[in-house]
Amino acid sequence: MMLMTRRPMTRRNAVFGIAAAAALARSSMSRAQSAGRVIVVGGGFGGAACARALKRANATLQVTLIEPNKVFTACPFSNEVIAGLRDIELQQFGYDRLGAEGVRIVNQAATKVDPQQRTVTVADGTSLPYDRLVLSPGIDFHFEGLPGYDEAASEKMPHAWKAGTQTLLLRKQLEAMEDGGLVAIAIPANPSRCPPAPYERASLIAHYLKTKKPRSKVLILDAKDSFSQQRLFEKAWKELYGDMIERVALSQGGRVTSVDPSTRTIVTEFGNYTPDVANVIPPQRAGRIAEIAGATDATGWCPIDPVTFESKLAPNIQVIGDACLGGGIPKSASAASAQGKACAAAIVNLFAGRAPETPRLTGVCYNTVAPAYGFSLAGNYQPKGDIYAEVEGGATSPVDAPRELRAREAAEAERWFQTVTADCFG
Repeated sequence: MMLMTRRPMTRRNAVFGIAAAAALARSSMSRAQSAGRVIVVGGGFGGAACARALKRANATLQVTLIEPNKVFTACPFSNEVIAGLRDIELQQFGYDRLGAEGVRIVNQAATKVDPQQRTVTVADGTSLPYDRLVLSPGIDFHFEGLPGYDEAASEKMPHAWKAGTQTLLLRKQLEAMEDGGLVAIAIPANPSRCPPAPYERASLIAHYLKTKKPRSKVLILDAKDSFSQQRLFEKAWKELYGDMIERVALSQGGRVTSVDPSTRTIVTEFGNYTPDVANVIPPQRAGRIAEIAGATDATGWCPIDPVTFESKLAPNIQVIGDACLGGGIPKSASAASAQGKACAAAIVNLFAGRAPETPRLTGVCYNTVAPAYGFSLAGNYQPKGDIYAEVEGGATSPVDAPRELRAREAAEAERWFQTVTADCFG
């Protein structure tokens, strides 16, 4: 992935005379105080990258990161935790490095945004002023879009789509299942976080079952007919897992229409299923604070200016990461990190009165379908009209690659994860 960098902002002052200079100094100080405060809400890949890039671009900016969790648990590689291939501690990162670099960390939830007064209220009632607000709240679940599913249901039919306790719950259910059991994965329609990730999850669960419970099966109930890197996944499934994985596509009746957590029943348009383990990934939308701020439209996502990431609905607010309507750019850690840096550069230019630069973002998506077996999709994206569009220069792994390349890409995936987490969190 390409990490966005920009030159630091500079200020120039003129001297006119003692009285005039003093007045100008007071005026300049007032402007600096009112035009140098940036609040970033959300400490995931996008928010952390943005906060860090802002402070590095201009150390005089007052940068505050609002994030209720003191430890961030990353979603990339969490499927390996589910499959028993990785400890969850390797997914967890704190904010000490950002704090050491001068970013103020507020470990509370943002509960209210007033775009007119330019304030964010946090859980204890404190109101924090800003000149620019960056929302990077990730996703929330659109429970109304899946009757029967809610927070309580997720304790019986885990989504594991926000890494942490849900990740471990799904892993525990797999470990408790008897050999010969059925694992069902319900996949929603797009847009959703990291569209290829459910198929990576199916692959790694199949690896676990093949190793530990070889008479078991994985059933994918899919609200889509096609998906990203489909040929690569299907070839790997046939090669590695035989008939262990079955996928029911949208046109075959795979869309889940409701669930009954009391009986662990998944209802589709053409039939019902009662698996031993039900991994239900519900429809999604932007994190709740984006709606509170007035930055979401009827889709539940946030329309933005793709050059500056400014909200089209709420003044002085920018939206990055999974929450925004990014067009062709996927909702992924790689994209969020790149957007965070590009957004920081845009803010620095806005404060300095400079014209924004047109960002070119490069993102890469790695998928691991078994130990030492991975593949990737890289894309380049630039603003086109109101959205991001993919431009030339992208690449995907060849379908008929030798195992040596698959092993090399699996190793590259691990190196990418180490790089992006170090870049965002230190």
